[in-house]
Amino acid sequence: MKKLLFLSAILFCMAMSNQSFAQYTTGIGLRAGVSNGLTVKHFISQDAALEGILHSRWGGFVITGLYEVHKDISDVKGLMWFFGGGAHVGTWNARRSNRPWGDNRAATTVVGLDGIIGLDYVFDNAPINLSLDWKPVINFGDAGFWGDEVALSIRFTF
Repeated sequence: MKKLLFLSAILFCMAMSNQSFAQYTTGIGLRAGVSNGLTVKHFISQDAALEGILHSRWGGFVITGLYEVHKDISDVKGLMWFFGGGAHVGTWNARRSNRPWGDNRAATTVVGLDGIIGLDYVFDNAPINLSLDWKPVINFGDAGFWGDEVALSIRFTF
């Protein structure tokens, strides 16, 4: 409960800050694609954002942190393209995993590096953000390269 209260206080402070950022300061929402989960994106400057993703895959959970650079697409109001990178750590559970390598009867920890490139759109008259991205991943160990991480995120912005 203390952690939830602390997280709520931090999000409230970020929302109330008076700094001028890109088209929104913070967005919280859902990410759907090859893996599904939660996403939080917070702009730390006019064209740079931090994104955290908690998603499930192969019977486990993965936490990803990304640094993203956003660039305007001047022909379409509210549309930006972005690129960046980061890292992830997670685990896949024994007996619930259907991963195509390794022993599915044993729990596995995964650590790796992520890249990301995509489009980010914020609606003009609604606090909604849509993001479509491709997030290739290199895992250390036996999991190797994943090139299939394509997802659509929908966030409430403030």
